Amino acid sequence: MARRELGPATLAVVQAVERVAAGPLLVACSGGADSLALAAATGIAGGRRGLAVRAVVVDHGLQPGSDQVAARVADQLAPLETTLVRVRVEVAGEGVEAAARKARYGALEQAAAPEELVLLGHTLDDQAETVLLGLARGSGTRSLAGMPARRGRFVRPLLGLRRVTTRAACAELGLEPWDDPHNAAPGFARARVRHSILPVLEAELGPGMAEALARTAELARADADLLDALASQARDRLAGEGLDAGRLAELPEALRGRVVRAWLAEAGGRDLSAAHLNAVLALVTDWHGQGPLDLPGVRVGRREGRLHASANPSGRTR
Repeated sequence: MARRELGPATLAVVQAVERVAAGPLLVACSGGADSLALAAATGIAGGRRGLAVRAVVVDHGLQPGSDQVAARVADQLAPLETTLVRVRVEVAGEGVEAAARKARYGALEQAAAPEELVLLGHTLDDQAETVLLGLARGSGTRSLAGMPARRGRFVRPLLGLRRVTTRAACAELGLEPWDDPHNAAPGFARARVRHSILPVLEAELGPGMAEALARTAELARADADLLDALASQARDRLAGEGLDAGRLAELPEALRGRVVRAWLAEAGGRDLSAAHLNAVLALVTDWHGQGPLDLPGVRVGRREGRLHASANPSGRTR
């Protein structure tokens, strides 16, 4: 792409990328405004800094013409001197959103070279939606913490920018984003939050709700990180065969729950709800001789003052 003066929106996206660009970069690009602006900005930032940039389009195959969408993304990214990788994945499992996310991240992990950071196009608006979804689930501080700016090799440089900025950047660059119809389908919880709930909150409580929710995520993440660190230290002190119920009961409630949840995950627990966790905690704080619990992936019981866990391959709950 010929060097030219950047528009204000494009410049904002490029600067966001430059703050995290420290080596080869792989951009996840669906063709939507957020990821398309990110891919273009990363190509510009890479050219400025002499960094190798690749973009990967993950085709979930969930909609007719998905291969055409991938081809269109390739055509739009071609002038940006960005190497394009196209990956087709199979989406399987209960819950289309969760299954597609799992397949997508798996494909990105496989596509990325060891030295590459993987850039994701989530914006401040996405963060606000994530916080509201976490609030609706009632699943605690970690859920309210939203999406981290970085987890391992995955980096979200646009969490400080609004979606309107990425759309404006596409317009400035002459790019035509693809609007995924799933993003407007009322059958998906995130679509309802985006198109119904957040606009109502903005109308009834005043502008700035998305920014306020994103700030909530930052504050909740700091608290959750500290509590998780303290819980990890407590877990190390309780290390042994099973968990000592007496010593576990002495921990503050916020740490006790985190210790038990982490222990259950290590033992094979999966998709554990708040009700599952509370049932296990009752073996500690409300012990009256109750029998073992069959939870998804793990069976938990109390013997001789300790909690013990074993695999529950059937996944049946009781």
